[in-house]
Amino acid sequence: MRKHILLIIAATLLISTAAYAHHSYAATYDTTKEVKLEGKLVQFELRNPHAFVTIKAKDKEGVMQRWAVEWAGVSQLAGAGIKQDTLKVGDDIVIMGSPSRVPGEFRVLMVNLRRPLDGFSWGTKPGEKVD
Repeated sequence: MRKHILLIIAATLLISTAAYAHHSYAATYDTTKEVKLEGKLVQFELRNPHAFVTIKAKDKEGVMQRWAVEWAGVSQLAGAGIKQDTLKVGDDIVIMGSPSRVPGEFRVLMVNLRRPLDGFSWGTKPGEKVD
């Protein structure tokens, strides 16, 4: 019985630590800065805890890079009408995002996304922000 209680306490501490660490965007991204990425969609992963967009876009030196863009979770995106087929590989997209704190890492936190071809956008209406 005692081992069972200790196991429950250990599991609770482990889960609560993971949940706390999950939302530390400021530790991973510089949320005081934004970068603009213009390029082609390489991959769209609609999954939890957060969706990811991969885009080929130029870095600040003009060199083409693959950027990983962390987005919101599935339920939040579904509430905005976003589904797995909303974005397609090859779409030209423009992303504003908060850059990684790690120098040389091509990773950003989504602030907003725009697809110029049809005017689709996310991050411009109330409630459209990564939580």
